[in-house]
Amino acid sequence: MIQTLIIKNPYTREYNSGATETQISVLTTKVSRLSEHLKIHTKDYSSRKGLRKALATRKKLLAYLFREDISRYQKILNLLGIRSIKR
Repeated sequence: MIQTLIIKNPYTREYNSGATETQISVLTTKVSRLSEHLKIHTKDYSSRKGLRKALATRKKLLAYLFREDISRYQKILNLLGIRSIKR
């Protein structure tokens, strides 16, 4: 899975769960799971709220990464296959 590839830090060979890229990949996995769930259970409003919260958090993290390091931002977008944030 892509998530484990991102969690693994290539420089220290240890797992880094606090990195921005890791948090974005975890949230992307959560968003895709919740989206699939909501396709079946359309009236599950608490899950819909959780999806919106995860999307907002991911958007904030992507904006932070865009401000700090554009190359890491582009790399994570290409790796996860998500769209760029609107500027």
